[in-house]
Amino acid sequence: MSTFMAKPQEIERKWYIVDAADKPLGRVATVVADLLRGKNEPIFTPHVDCGNHVIVINAEKAVLTGKKLEQKYYRHHTGYIGGLKEVQYKTLMANRPEQAMELAVKGMVPDNTIGRKALTRLRVYKGADHKHEAQKPQVYEF
Repeated sequence: MSTFMAKPQEIERKWYIVDAADKPLGRVATVVADLLRGKNEPIFTPHVDCGNHVIVINAEKAVLTGKKLEQKYYRHHTGYIGGLKEVQYKTLMANRPEQAMELAVKGMVPDNTIGRKALTRLRVYKGADHKHEAQKPQVYEF
């Protein structure tokens, strides 16, 4: 019996809604990363982009456990000398919770063309409202 390999033209992408309210940020990010890659599908093939569209709602209500709000920092470099910028997660979650969720998911998808393409199918919203009702997304419980 030969191994099944999915072909890109055979992929049917589904739409899922993940509610991040009162759930740890990292736990939500792992579920979202798996959905974006398509690892929940029986036709998953590692070298083919067979992922789904994911809508994350209530990103502002995601929680960080322990002392991560005070001790964890998001750091990036501008490219200039002395250009290291850092933002405390307390500030990031208060001002831009969507970016915190996107950064967590970005760290969990592969750093290649499939991972970058998967991140284009991620939509993160601060509150419970989103504008994708026409796609008839289904709620994903975990």
